[in-house]
Amino acid sequence: MANIRAIRQRIRSITSAAKVTKAMELVAASKMRRAQERAFAGRPYAEDLRSVLSHLAAMAGEGGGDSAAHPLLARREPVRSAMIIEITPNRGLCGGLNSNLNRRAASFALEMREAGASIQVLSVGRKGRDFFSRSGTPIIAEFIELGDYPVMSDTLAIARVAIDEFLSGAVDRVDLVFPRFVNTVIQRPEVAQLLPIVPPAQAEGAAAKYADYIFEPSPEAVLTRLLPRYVETEVYAAVLEMAASEQSARMVAMRSASDAAKDMIQDLTLTYNKARQDQITRELLDLVGGAEALSGK
Repeated sequence: MANIRAIRQRIRSITSAAKVTKAMELVAASKMRRAQERAFAGRPYAEDLRSVLSHLAAMAGEGGGDSAAHPLLARREPVRSAMIIEITPNRGLCGGLNSNLNRRAASFALEMREAGASIQVLSVGRKGRDFFSRSGTPIIAEFIELGDYPVMSDTLAIARVAIDEFLSGAVDRVDLVFPRFVNTVIQRPEVAQLLPIVPPAQAEGAAAKYADYIFEPSPEAVLTRLLPRYVETEVYAAVLEMAASEQSARMVAMRSASDAAKDMIQDLTLTYNKARQDQITRELLDLVGGAEALSGK
């Protein structure tokens, strides 16, 4: 009887957990659609900005300007101090997203240390902050209150800290670690160099696209104004990718948990029915045996 009671109690507890995971799946699914739309909507702007930046960098070089004269383009070799901006969720229950991001960030930090650079971390999200806090890595700043739908004004401070640290010479390189949203089931951890800015290679046909453009007062001046905006856009785009990845990963994880709970309930129900049947059989045998004993007596 105790075994049957234990199985019944376990079925009840798993059923309650399945209700919670199902509710979390529905909430994540509703948030996922909006987060994905925001991530997709931000990509064309970021891509066009990269295209303009590559064209301006090429024009500045053709005009005799030295791209290294722009502080945000200056490469410092060797890199003695580097900063990692890791963008992670604030909460768990999103499958392997957090562990994959932390593993990628730790691997990149190890590569930089082996190259002779000291590492500092700017943490966006609690999971990354907690990970690097446990490892003893210096955290120069943390941003953990961006919400589910951050806007660009929420991320400007992140870009400002990165730019100030780089321009002051405190760090020689800044890299972003974030999840690239591919689809609902695939979120790929990526490392992207943020500072010094490396202008993307000019795509074929880009020169003709901007051939009729006139930049005032000069391509160099426009490039100087554009570079901080480019850093801000890259940080904001990475945060949008993280938001879409988090909600997608949580929805998939909660759906898997709900399905696993259903399978477990079915197995436990079968076990419960077998145990109940065995108990009833034993009780019937006891009754028949007692009746036989009384009739013989």
